[in-house]
Amino acid sequence: MKIFRLAGLALALVVALLFAVFVGDQGSWYFAWVIGTVMIVLISGAGAVLLDAQEEGIANTEKLS
Repeated sequence: MKIFRLAGLALALVVALLFAVFVGDQGSWYFAWVIGTVMIVLISGAGAVLLDAQEEGIANTEKLS
């Protein structure tokens, strides 16, 4: 199992290095774009989970009343 994890990390490193070589001077812009996109997706997912939990809590409160 550890060998697969190590292979995955090695693959991620190679992809990151190739990405850095190909984009050159504009690497920081692409890095910020990728990080921003990932953060938007994660925050949206967290918001959806919180909304679902809130609606479920309201439904449970209404059942008890």
